[in-house]
Amino acid sequence: MSTSPLLTGLRERLPELRALYEDIHAHPELSFQEVRTAALVAERLRAQGWEVTEEVGGTGVVGVLANGDGPVVLLRADMDALPVTERTGLPYASTNDGVMHACGHDMHVAWLLGATGQLAAVRDGWRGTVVAVFQPAEEVGGAPKMLADGFADRFPRPDVCLAQHVAGAPAGLVGTRAGALMAGADSLRVTLFGRGGHGSTPEATVDPVVLAAAVVLRLQTVVSREVAAGQQAVVTVGSIHGGTKDNIIPDSVELKINIRSTTAAVRERVLAAVERIVRAEAAASAAPVEPEIVPVDSFPVTHNDPEATEAVQTALAAEFPGLTFELTSPVPNSEDFGAFGTALGAPSVFWFVGGTDLALYADVDLEALVRDGIPPQIPSNHSPHFAPVPDPTIETGVRALLAAAAHWLTP
Repeated sequence: MSTSPLLTGLRERLPELRALYEDIHAHPELSFQEVRTAALVAERLRAQGWEVTEEVGGTGVVGVLANGDGPVVLLRADMDALPVTERTGLPYASTNDGVMHACGHDMHVAWLLGATGQLAAVRDGWRGTVVAVFQPAEEVGGAPKMLADGFADRFPRPDVCLAQHVAGAPAGLVGTRAGALMAGADSLRVTLFGRGGHGSTPEATVDPVVLAAAVVLRLQTVVSREVAAGQQAVVTVGSIHGGTKDNIIPDSVELKINIRSTTAAVRERVLAAVERIVRAEAAASAAPVEPEIVPVDSFPVTHNDPEATEAVQTALAAEFPGLTFELTSPVPNSEDFGAFGTALGAPSVFWFVGGTDLALYADVDLEALVRDGIPPQIPSNHSPHFAPVPDPTIETGVRALLAAAAHWLTP
């Protein structure tokens, strides 16, 4: 650990942070339902001495700590869990059936509360104002909800916005890149209409199940045949719902489609292709009603400000010698964190912190990891087996947040 004054006493506080992390992991809450988590966060912040505002954008919590003249730094963590049944076998596994912190947001909350605790305890080591944002519903775009709730007028306007995400990389590693870091995402709900009837007389029906199958298969050609090899895009049909019984052909089937892209041109091309295929397959099946295509969520590309990113990378390299890496291209995951910087007119930087047991990476070096990505046998975010190791991940995340923030806050 470095000798930064902001880290004074951190080692002694790690057991408490681990207990906090395990408690949040065991009690996950879905998007906009983070009532228990938000109450816990507010209680901890007040005990640390922060000015606390609750119910921002629903279940969001914002803490403000002013410590003399200086820059304003926004630090953000998300709080929501996913509708996933946990299969980690951990002693602190989810006690909420069908809900799990499969994306690691419980770790993010522990990181930020660890950082806020240090900032409150070591006030002679920094100057300025910190805005700690505990965001609800990142999985469904909670950041715009907080901003729409008067965020810009209710809290100090930041000079920089900082955030980080736990990933399947080896624990202790920290990495990012300037420019486009994470893909933009669009979610669509598509309803395909048919004409229902008895399963024994399909000739008297228009079967939307067969239509849905044709759409799903045809959509797989969008990336392989309509996006250039050097460009990035992903099209995923993550949900299909239709029918009630094996011998009844239903009237409709619903698809939920997720699209990832890293440029505006590719996004427009893929969205147009998806709509074209859906409508063409419906016409080919003689569907009696045009399909409904409803946009559900849209996340912009996560873009790291080049100048601020260089400052963060320098700070992280000094804090973690030999343990930082630079991504060579954007990753296909998506985030709504960038909405804060865009709406508030501040540069933003987002980075990744590894959280996987080093034993699972015994034969993988850092260069290969950056070149080839995380091996498929490693549980990834959103997997029912995803479980960051608390040690050293908690300590690494707290140190990373403080090291990055110190670039602006150090007197």
